[in-house]
Amino acid sequence: MSGQDDAGAGSPGEQAEATEREAARRRILAQAEAERIPVEETTRAVPDRRWRHDQQG
Repeated sequence: MSGQDDAGAGSPGEQAEATEREAARRRILAQAEAERIPVEETTRAVPDRRWRHDQQG
């Protein structure tokens, strides 16, 4: 990923590859968004009282 715009691609083969890459990128992003876990679900605290036992001694 060089950050250059593929719109200036020369041959039809290069243009087809650029189109396929863009389509693949969009599919991957769509899949990632579909599988995304909301941050609210990942930061939910789970009670863990083991540390209290270790500190009582």
